[in-house]
Amino acid sequence: MGNLKFLTLLLLASLFALTINAQTESDKTTLSLNEGTIDNQFEFVIKKSSNWRDEKGQSYEVIKRQMMLTLKSHTLDSIKALKKDLSDTQKIVASQANEISGLKANLTDTQNNLNKTNNEKNNMALFGLQMSKTNYNILMWLIIAALFVLLLLFVYKFKKSNSVTRAAKNALTDIEEEFEEHRRNALEREQIVRRQLQDELNKQKGTS
Repeated sequence: MGNLKFLTLLLLASLFALTINAQTESDKTTLSLNEGTIDNQFEFVIKKSSNWRDEKGQSYEVIKRQMMLTLKSHTLDSIKALKKDLSDTQKIVASQANEISGLKANLTDTQNNLNKTNNEKNNMALFGLQMSKTNYNILMWLIIAALFVLLLLFVYKFKKSNSVTRAAKNALTDIEEEFEEHRRNALEREQIVRRQLQDELNKQKGTS
């Protein structure tokens, strides 16, 4: 029994809270001519309008002139505020567009500088000419190979010249030896002839 009373009181309290909350929300959305959105103000004017029928029985909505003027003023103010917001937004968009254009220009310059740096890094100058590292390395190896071939040719020619020089020296030595031998032989023959001549002179002196 006590639990039933408790549940009943809890239910009544919940209903009371929901009623208070609904009343609060209703107060928040109360229509007014001087507050709220333009849509709410139009709703307020429509609700405050009165019905009027002419002689033909046609029905019209009658709205007070002052309310229409007030609504018109509020509408114009809202339009003016919207135009100002639109103008401010357009200025912000234009400013951001200029910033984006500047950033794009900076990005383009940065990309060009990066490409130039990469090009200089990947290329090397030789005799004032720019060439890729691959072509530079190939050219260097070709130059080294050419110098090596020239060195081998120089060594070959040097050895050949040295061999010819040794052969010439050997031939000269042989010629000098032959000349010396010939000179000795000639000197011996001269000495023999002189002795023979002296002997003949001595013989002639003895017989006289």
